[in-house]
Amino acid sequence: MLKRLRRNRRTAALRALVREHRLDVDDLVMPLFVQPGEDKKDEIKSMPDIFRLSPNLIVAECIALWDLGVKAVALFPALDDSVKDAKATESTNEDGLYQSTIRAIKAAVPELLVISDVAMDPYSSDGHDGLLSENGEILNDESLPILAAMAVSQAKAGADIIAPSDMMDFRIEYIREELDSHGFEHIAILAYTAKYASAFYGPFRDALDSAPRSGDKKTYQMDSANVREAVREAGTDIDEGADIIMVKPGLPYLDVVRALAEQSEVPVAVYNVSGEYAMLKAAAQNGWLDYKSVVLETLTAFKRAGASLILSYHTKEVAAWLKEEA
Repeated sequence: MLKRLRRNRRTAALRALVREHRLDVDDLVMPLFVQPGEDKKDEIKSMPDIFRLSPNLIVAECIALWDLGVKAVALFPALDDSVKDAKATESTNEDGLYQSTIRAIKAAVPELLVISDVAMDPYSSDGHDGLLSENGEILNDESLPILAAMAVSQAKAGADIIAPSDMMDFRIEYIREELDSHGFEHIAILAYTAKYASAFYGPFRDALDSAPRSGDKKTYQMDSANVREAVREAGTDIDEGADIIMVKPGLPYLDVVRALAEQSEVPVAVYNVSGEYAMLKAAAQNGWLDYKSVVLETLTAFKRAGASLILSYHTKEVAAWLKEEA
């Protein structure tokens, strides 16, 4: 008997009926950049249609996202150099830009999940995710108390999920213990488990002015050639208490997403990063690609690879498209 596979592709209704993976607004997380000021909205040149927003506009954006069905945002601070120092002391300022913005979001949209970023680089005068020694070495163990204090401060402000993006060894266990000791047993940890030393982060670093002032991040972020190492990182993070693990970037690392999804006992997230976003935007603006089609195809690829949630700068647009089609 001949197996005619095209039978199931014959009409749009039939294709929809047998479709294996579906993109849903509940899968999506919108990254947002907060900056000091009032009514400030500055477009990030390398990320068309993405803006650094002052806290009041961040709150308005969160309300709009919630109305579109988006259930979660990931918040990143774009700080003035005047508050940055070698020990990232601004990261635990209870009245600082980041914590006050979390409180404002939760006051306006209580059910919206706020995913907070734990890393030193937005607050550090050195631009690294960990503490820098005098000879330029990233000090792993000495960075852990700073990261844990940052996590507790964010939890106090109302963050729902703590997301360590620093890639220091042992930081998940250290943060979990510190959160628990302060009564935040209910706060989940989303670990940046397989965060690669990638060239796709350029526009993000433009957004936050967080590029390293010296050296690079290759001693703590992962080598782009490795996948077995990512599996080891996942096992370690889960053993230390991670509730969700993440692969970053997304498109060049679909094999890593698949490898972790096949073995992980916790959900796997993927970060569709700034460089990936910028490429599709630039191609669409030049008329080289159909923007909506390639975005939906890209995000569906993450689902197909095994991701349970997707951080993407396309989130607001996709949520609007899905709402129109509902």
